[in-house]
Amino acid sequence: MSRIAIVILNWNGESLLDQFLPSITQFSAGADIYVADNASTDNSIAFIKEHYPEIRIIQNHTNGGYAKGYNDALKFIDSEILCLLNSDVEVSQNWLEPILKTFEEFPEAAIIQPKILDLNNKDYFEYAGAAGGFIDQLGYPFCRGRIFQALERDTHQYDDIKEIFWATGACMFIKNKVFHELGGFDEDYFAHQEEVDLCWRAKNKGYKVYYVGTSHVFHLGGSTLSNMNPKKTYLNFRNSLFSITKNLPRKKAIPIIFFRLLLDGIAGFRFIFQLKFQHCWAILRAHLSFYRQFGKMYKKREKNNFINKYYATRSIVWSHFVYQVRKFNTLVKN
Repeated sequence: MSRIAIVILNWNGESLLDQFLPSITQFSAGADIYVADNASTDNSIAFIKEHYPEIRIIQNHTNGGYAKGYNDALKFIDSEILCLLNSDVEVSQNWLEPILKTFEEFPEAAIIQPKILDLNNKDYFEYAGAAGGFIDQLGYPFCRGRIFQALERDTHQYDDIKEIFWATGACMFIKNKVFHELGGFDEDYFAHQEEVDLCWRAKNKGYKVYYVGTSHVFHLGGSTLSNMNPKKTYLNFRNSLFSITKNLPRKKAIPIIFFRLLLDGIAGFRFIFQLKFQHCWAILRAHLSFYRQFGKMYKKREKNNFINKYYATRSIVWSHFVYQVRKFNTLVKN
């Protein structure tokens, strides 16, 4: 058993495995590599066995999405540090060394992410994670290097090591004992923003999340659901409300939820004016699902302690759409 295990969640991704496993196997010396397969119906398993016999396979019985897929697979891995890596990520030479060094130098670090760059445009940050995640007072997630759809060029402005609020699930390093102490991902999320919830729960327990800009990977993005897919709209809107309900004290959570519902309504009308009717319907479905599961999420909230300062700015929506803020370093933090 090595100190670190790289775990790639796969579902019908033979072509992605063919494209991205070469860099992972080439540049990950000393790590154990696993593919956790979510009941694929394509030739993924046979492909791995034929071309990468050194890779260990964990076969999940069902496709439970990102959250359940990892929860089921990670029960079988004992390595000290887990790297949860999307199947559409190309890694770079020496990408692991800065991460492991940071875990050693910052013992309070429980979760770390590297710099996430766009595979198709390598001079720019990629949507899913960029240079580390934050949220605003209303629970809207954003990143250094990416505010909504505005992506920054990488000019080495974020080559630092910095405490952040959440780390991307596209490439997340987490201590094994912390993952299991937290109970893993919340499977009610299925996919999208479960990493925000996991990091929020970790911070509520006193752990810290870091970004390490001296390590970088390249993410294809959108291989499962593109940013413009209505199902992604549904999951993002609903799961963000889940996280607020679970991770804030009641006196803060309730008014924020009401305000978020109003803003979601405005977003729905914006989709109508853009003739994106499926996205408007996705928001409505997200709210209906949230209402049905509110009691369940509220009970999960009762188990947590709560940090007081969780946000990096009061409103990323106002800053971006009213003041036209496009870069994290020009954001007013308050």
